[in-house]
Parts: sequence; structure tokens; C-alpha cells
Amino acid sequence: GFYISRRVQSAKVDPSAAHTALARLQRDSSGEVVIVTQNVDGLHEAGGAQDVIHMHGILSGALCASCGHRWTAPPEMEVGEPCPACNAPTARPDVVWFGEMPYHMEEIFDHLASATIFAAIGTSGQVYPAAAFVHEAQAVGARTIEINLEPTGGGFDDHLLGKASETVPTWVDRLLKMQT
Repeated sequence: GFYISRRVQSAKVDPSAAHTALARLQRDSSGEVVIVTQNVDGLHEAGGAQDVIHMHGILSGALCASCGHRWTAPPEMEVGEPCPACNAPTARPDVVWFGEMPYHMEEIFDHLASATIFAAIGTSGQVYPAAAFVHEAQAVGARTIEINLEPTGGGFDDHLLGKASETVPTWVDRLLKMQT
């Protein structure tokens, strides 16, 4: 029931100016822009982003705990619902739960290894493994920026404080202007 209500709620929400600005950065940048999100709401894609890496899964997905098959979640999903691939009654939301390893970690660390800029937006910066991303990026010489309501103390090179819906579009404008 919890995930059904969250799925319904997230379907009623529009992407923010930050989501659309990041999609614009991804589309218009001269370099590769990789968006990794801890959010499970799908708002990056709704804002126009492509190939978003969802390290904590996505509400619109379902996962079989037995065989690992993934599919689009039905509007309502019950405990014990069968998997369409193996028929085991172990369907669940495709969302990482506490104590589980986030998805796509090897891919994320590969991207961090070649990053020139790393931005953390709207996160506490306290939960690992994501809290270590800034250090991984700095280790390869990337410039790091934290865009947040307040500093987290995560050791970033720069801080841009304020609401993401206001600060991210300004930051994206500045980055794109620097490329022209």
C-alpha cells in the first residue's frame, strides 16, 4: 500500500525547474552529462533527461525477488503477486530498501573515474555509498560542487546554497555559457 500511494502521488507531480535544467544541460552540453539519482520518482525523465541512472530503483518498476525479472509495475500490486517470468509469488516494488546495495554501483564508479565536474544536488551527503562519490570524483581531479539548502560538510570545492529549483537553472546557464 505504501508504494502504491507513492506511485499515485508521484504521477501527480511535475518536474521542477531543476529537473528541466539538468535535462537541458545533458542535451546542450559539449561533454557527456550523466545523471545519477537517489530519487525513485521518475521526475528526471519527465523533465526530459535521458539514460538516468536510478541507484535506488524506480517506483514505476516491479522486481521479482526470486529470479530478478523486472517489468513495469501495475497500478496496484499486492504482496505475493506472481512474477510474470517465473510465476513465483515474490513480486515487489523495484526500489532499494534499507540494508540493500544500491543499483548500478560499478557503472556509477566508472563514470566518477572520468568525471571533470561532480555536482551533488539536494542530498544530506551522509548516507554511504553515495556520500563517498565526492571523494571519488576529487581523487581523479574533478571539480566538485554541492548545490543544497545548506552545506553538508562533505568536503566539496564549491557550494551553491538555495532551493534547487532556483540555483540549478542558474548554475546550468553558467556552465553552458562557459562552453560557448
